Amino acid sequence: MHEAALDLTGVTLSPQKETVRAFYKDMWDHADKSLIPNIFHEGFTFRGSLGPVLVGYEQFAGYVDFVTGIFDRYTTDILAMIEEGNRVSGKTRFHGLHRKEIFGVPPSGRHVWWTGMPIFTFDGAKVRDLYVLGDIFGLIGRLKGDTA
Repeated sequence: MHEAALDLTGVTLSPQKETVRAFYKDMWDHADKSLIPNIFHEGFTFRGSLGPVLVGYEQFAGYVDFVTGIFDRYTTDILAMIEEGNRVSGKTRFHGLHRKEIFGVPPSGRHVWWTGMPIFTFDGAKVRDLYVLGDIFGLIGRLKGDTA
């Protein structure tokens, strides 16, 4: 966790980048599922950093519950954002306290983290598709107590 998160305080972002910021800092960091319809089109597609492929508000809300149930104080650090046309990509760091079994590893109470590389595809002002590639190998190592 050596790379500093972007400091977006007082920064004016494009509408698409602001949606990405709100997704991570307002929705995920507070598990505020009421924001899902503000960010996504109904029937949107999602591939999460932990692997599942989901469609729509209800399935995604279940994923939010799943992740925040496993990791107490779940937080996302935005490390980079890149915008090109109707897409925003970037680099993120997800982290929290390991409190439930995942990937066969029992809860440890450790602060663990993993890197994600999201690609948000917009259709108008809302996200139509979100694909997040996550460093699962690194996460599993940290869950088991590896320090890398």
